[in-house]
Amino acid sequence: MRKRGKKYQKAREQVDRNKKYSLDEAISLMKKLKFTKFDETADVSFRLNVDPKNADQNIRGSVLLPHGLGKQFKVLVFAKGEKEKEAQSAGADYVGGEDLVKKIQEGWFDFDKVIATPDMMAVIKNIGKLLGPKGLMPNPKLGTVTMDIQKAVKDAKAGKADFKVDKQSIVSTSFGKVSFEEGKLKENFLAVFETIVKMRPPTVKGQYIKSVAISSTMGPGFKLDLSLLMNAIAK
Repeated sequence: MRKRGKKYQKAREQVDRNKKYSLDEAISLMKKLKFTKFDETADVSFRLNVDPKNADQNIRGSVLLPHGLGKQFKVLVFAKGEKEKEAQSAGADYVGGEDLVKKIQEGWFDFDKVIATPDMMAVIKNIGKLLGPKGLMPNPKLGTVTMDIQKAVKDAKAGKADFKVDKQSIVSTSFGKVSFEEGKLKENFLAVFETIVKMRPPTVKGQYIKSVAISSTMGPGFKLDLSLLMNAIAK
């Protein structure tokens, strides 16, 4: 839970809790009200009208952001033969098979993303319980179980935002750093928003996205005007 200090409360007082902001207003205020010294992450949360218990409504995916996430990611690839060489040439930080499985079993987690070729899934199944809770288990829906290793590694390095609906039907992810120019944050956000919109399950009745809010890592949240957002991606 975030510590609600005096600086946070002061920033929170400048946010109208009853207002639904335009994206431009919210991004501008998020940057203006930042009170920490470190470069915070810009986050977005969607409250969806879905039931995650239903397989077809278990929203999960990823989106390559136009301007990246503002972070250097260490990428681990499980591959062999030609695909191992492909991963190395694409810039993967670690490439291997059972040797890496053993290191992970011993407590090594010096990486941010994990990619695997389909034939390697049998090799890493024994560490699923270690990778899964950290959101690192390769998954076809995220494009991290693939034969196109070069593209997967480059996407991971460039800044691919992963997301998954939780038990409360909330999808949360990041769309950059608060230090990004407002225009870049806007373009990154709209890339995420449009992806979520397109993933609407056909079985959902009524309003799909109930609400959207953005915030910095330590700052207050800003509720967004959904109608304005829909207009923005319709243009």
